[in-house]
Amino acid sequence: MRSYARGGWCLVAGLVMLLSGCTGSPGRPEVTRSPAVATSRPGTPPPAKPAERTWPGADNTGVPDGLTLRKSGSIEVTKNGTVIDGVEVTGYITVEADDVVIRNTRVRGVKGWWGILQREGHTGLTVEDSEVFGNGKERTQFGILNQGKLITVRRVDIHTISNGILTQQGLIEDSYVHDPKYYSGDHTDMIMSTGPPAPGTELVIRRNTAINTLDQTGAIALFQDFGVVKNVTVEGNLLAGGGWSLYAGAGVKGRSSGIKVIGNVFSRRVWSKGGAAGPVSYWDKDGPGNRWHGNTWENGDTVTPG
Repeated sequence: MRSYARGGWCLVAGLVMLLSGCTGSPGRPEVTRSPAVATSRPGTPPPAKPAERTWPGADNTGVPDGLTLRKSGSIEVTKNGTVIDGVEVTGYITVEADDVVIRNTRVRGVKGWWGILQREGHTGLTVEDSEVFGNGKERTQFGILNQGKLITVRRVDIHTISNGILTQQGLIEDSYVHDPKYYSGDHTDMIMSTGPPAPGTELVIRRNTAINTLDQTGAIALFQDFGVVKNVTVEGNLLAGGGWSLYAGAGVKGRSSGIKVIGNVFSRRVWSKGGAAGPVSYWDKDGPGNRWHGNTWENGDTVTPG
């Protein structure tokens, strides 16, 4: 766990703890089995109460405690299958190869466009159990930027950047993206897509904590900057803040399709409306294959897109 402090962390950490129902460090998420069925024998204790939901936060994402990291400057990867494990980078990691793995690594971003980048023409990058952040004085534009094809981001802590993750396809799960830093002229989003996924792929965003402590732009944002959004699943995330907590894919380029927004929890603990303007905007209710189901406020009340 990090030993330094940063602005807004206490607010966000408190939000995660309050919504999880935890009274101590939640630990890394574990796979749980369904409780056993109670028997009718006299004296048999009742089934144990199911564990409270644990959201991704400072204690269960990022570099695991106790690891000693090797220090490094910026890294450029050009060999397929490279594994970067246990490194503390001051600078950036640029990936120009396929099937690269970055794990147990801390990237202290410097002034520039990204902390970690997968370039166009490459695929298969996995980033897990890592932390990416800017220095808070000079803009690091993106924590993780994917210009290539498939990417997996898992249990990663991203903060103090303008934008957390930008990708059109791949898998983002169990990660904690929060506490952005605003610089003049920024549009600020924690998890963002700006167009359709590559043919034959989809974008899945699930079980993340995405908290934008600013009044713009979003916690999760599906934009039509470069084409009509389609084939995105947003499921089981904790969302708060921004102008709207969720931009749901509608736009002037056409009707979105295959957008599934399921079982997410929207919080009012950053802004009273969820986002400064509200919880969700730009939802195509009649888009083919679009589905809105089971999305609630933290008190259990239903969230319905306007």
